[in-house]
Amino acid sequence: MEQQRFEIGGVVYGADDQRLQAVLARAQEAPARPRCLCVPAGVPMYVAHHRQWLVKRMPDTGELHHPACPSNEPAATACGLGELLGEAVLPVDPGQVELRTGFAWTLVSGRAPAVGDARDTPEVRRARRRLSLRGLMHFLFDRAGFNRWSPAMAGKRHQGVVQWYLMAAADGVQVRGEPLATRLYVPEPFSEARKADLVAHRREVFRRLMPHEAATPLMVVIGELKACETSATGRWVWIRHMPDSPLRVEPATWSRIERGFAPLFEARDADGQHELKLVLAALVRARHEQVLELEAASVMLTTRDWMPVDGLHELPLLQALVVQRRRFLKPLRYEARSAAGFANALLLDTGAVPVPLHVLSPFMTSAERLAKERVVQAAAGCWVWDTAEAMPNLPAAMAGPSGPPTPTVAG
Repeated sequence: MEQQRFEIGGVVYGADDQRLQAVLARAQEAPARPRCLCVPAGVPMYVAHHRQWLVKRMPDTGELHHPACPSNEPAATACGLGELLGEAVLPVDPGQVELRTGFAWTLVSGRAPAVGDARDTPEVRRARRRLSLRGLMHFLFDRAGFNRWSPAMAGKRHQGVVQWYLMAAADGVQVRGEPLATRLYVPEPFSEARKADLVAHRREVFRRLMPHEAATPLMVVIGELKACETSATGRWVWIRHMPDSPLRVEPATWSRIERGFAPLFEARDADGQHELKLVLAALVRARHEQVLELEAASVMLTTRDWMPVDGLHELPLLQALVVQRRRFLKPLRYEARSAAGFANALLLDTGAVPVPLHVLSPFMTSAERLAKERVVQAAAGCWVWDTAEAMPNLPAAMAGPSGPPTPTVAG
């Protein structure tokens, strides 16, 4: 599929049609829904607004779209999202989602968890699934479409695109009764010419973190980790495009982060060929005016194009897919203990059904290898590569519905 086409009021428009913004502004109030024409019968969509008018898929319709369509979404069970739906991720209305996180949005002075008598427990409840910072990162990258690739995206995923789409992904999402967008900051691309405006805007955003009545608000900052440096006043974490706002972190906290995410730091430092990124999701508070302190963090490894990866064993496959101009999706693990239970990629340009691509590595643990082998045995028509051997040929691409070029990022 080269580009989405929509039927609106009996007229067909391409996704890059200059008339589309005016048409969507009127269509928002119309009783009939726009239809995506990626399949002959069309699929109902809805109109949303985030800086501009957008056509977005209806809940539970992702699998109805053609696999090559930007609005296609494989079954939730194909990634870690499946086990979170209904508990940590609750769709409410079209475009509206409630998230339940395992971390708080506010620190309250003097409040401590209640301590009960273990010998006299009134009830025991099962542990409920909640989103961690990694799960939140995966949710936003998934919703923004950064785990999806088409040839038209090459060279277009710069900081401005990342910032726009991640903030758009937060639109319509509630966490603990508040819009996620008010508690999320993704740096805008730094420009020396706009430095004063960017600094002023950033300080305005972080003003939301000012303590009030013994309560200290928290916020999530997502950006590419640049460095962590030691100075006379402590350790400071630097995020690209935030040259004026490093995050202070306790040395012991940063040591735990480096130990907990050691394989990702090692992968980034060991593989200079692929220009890997470490993306940081930091839960921060205001320590003083203009001083932010990191309270908790998660780290994610991505390619130079911001495609999340689970390890170096996946990189040759993803690179081959990009070089061969294939369309594919990278399932994300969310809160799953291991990514071995999911395909390493889903090939979207092979016809009406995506083809799962699986990678086996000699460096997998026995539990991971067993989980991967079980998934492969249960799946029909999947592609498997053991990295101890040469990569087999990929399934051949098939032509999809015709039309003009794909949008920069899948929506």
